[in-house]
Amino acid sequence: MGNFADKVKNAAESQGFALCGIVRLTEDVGRDELAKFKTWIDEGMHGDMQYLAAKNEQNELKRARTGNAAPWARSAVVVALNYNSDLPYSVEAAKASGAKSRGWISRYAWFESKGEESNTDYHDAILKRLRVVETEFAAAFQSVHPNKELKTWCYVDTGPIMERVLAKYAGIGWVGKNTCIIHPELGSWLFLGVMLCSHDFSDEQSEQPALVADRCGSCTRCIDACPTQAITEPYKIDARKCIAYLTIEKRGVIDEELRVGMGNHLFGCDICQDVCPWNGAENPVRIPPASLQADFQPRREMFSPELVTLAKLTKDEFNEVFRHSPIKRAKYEGLRRNLAIVMGNSGDRAFLPLLEEMASGPDSNVAEHAVWSIRKITGNIA
Repeated sequence: MGNFADKVKNAAESQGFALCGIVRLTEDVGRDELAKFKTWIDEGMHGDMQYLAAKNEQNELKRARTGNAAPWARSAVVVALNYNSDLPYSVEAAKASGAKSRGWISRYAWFESKGEESNTDYHDAILKRLRVVETEFAAAFQSVHPNKELKTWCYVDTGPIMERVLAKYAGIGWVGKNTCIIHPELGSWLFLGVMLCSHDFSDEQSEQPALVADRCGSCTRCIDACPTQAITEPYKIDARKCIAYLTIEKRGVIDEELRVGMGNHLFGCDICQDVCPWNGAENPVRIPPASLQADFQPRREMFSPELVTLAKLTKDEFNEVFRHSPIKRAKYEGLRRNLAIVMGNSGDRAFLPLLEEMASGPDSNVAEHAVWSIRKITGNIA
């Protein structure tokens, strides 16, 4: 008959996933975490990300319980792919010579595929791997149960499920105080993928995976380092203050009191991960290994890019350069808004001509932020 759990895990390993766990979806899985998620939504901490508050036909939050979105699912296969590189962290790059002329793009958005689909977005690259795992599992299952229906559903950061909660209960790692999944050897530079299954793996895996112990201890480095104080308490982030949310998801005007805290961040933020001891902060022995996957090697031009170069991109050039990049989610106007703020935060008067051009441009939102930055550089505001 064979062991389906082993087949799934072997297939995941062959596809380059560093970790794979399988959890049966009982009522206890994620009960406490998902109850807190409902409270988080009720408090409005999801900001403009209304998709997080999506409900099913019974008016239940889809993400508040896996069964609300997929009542047929009996188990979840969770895979993790290491996306770390050997390039410096943002907190190190900020100290480098010439740092004021450069911005920061979050580590997860640096990659390009070396295969046929050059410069593929990470969602597609991971989903392609996960689909292979799905196909191999389905073939093994049908060879044993030719007349039995098998239903599966793959997600990579796009479905109505809480990936990190399922990852915790699948034994991938613990949820840290910065809300990232942390593995004791690989740190938190992990992309997660989930395959929901109608098959119950009880016959092959009689017990649920052992949970990885929470090793954050008394450490508060991620909380203390957040420039906008978005981590309001351990394990809780107010997305409305998070730099990643502000630079990627937020449309329109960014509150002035949050702009200075954005520093040099153009797209996303890595600070709460950069300062984490489990990612090697102040302890080189613990620096997680760099990814060996060919399509998860960084595009060097994405590392600490020159602000002037990005500011001079036309909309067509933006669309071409970031055609298969997560950065396209911010849109051309969003990136220019972020550029205006970062140039203002630099305090460098050399950016004034570009900011004046933005201030007189056709996009009123970009113009408003450019005017703010001009005033900041010239000393008219704090």
